[in-house]
Amino acid sequence: MSPTKSLRLHFYKALWSATRVVWPIFSLLLGLVVVLGLLIARIEGWRLFEGIYFAFVTGLTVGYGDLVPKHGISRVLAIAIGFHGVMLTALFAAITVRALQAAMQDSPSQLPDRENTL
Repeated sequence: MSPTKSLRLHFYKALWSATRVVWPIFSLLLGLVVVLGLLIARIEGWRLFEGIYFAFVTGLTVGYGDLVPKHGISRVLAIAIGFHGVMLTALFAAITVRALQAAMQDSPSQLPDRENTL
């Protein structure tokens, strides 16, 4: 197996391991984003899919602007979606970085030599 494939395999194993550890927190945040999106859809009179779409666009801080809450309570809930979405993204980034660190520690001798690849 090539060093790059071995490193990739170590990375995915470490990512899976870390995901299993944080899954309760990750799923709670994900569930809150969806529930808040459905709640906003009900308040605003949107279809359920539009509420979920709005929640993920807001939570991932994309904000296309095609769906905009008009009611005050919906706007407050949209802020809550934003906070939860940022935490969800940060958690995913943290476990990805940790998995990469673990993979590199597990197989440092198998890393490609950058000087020879240039």
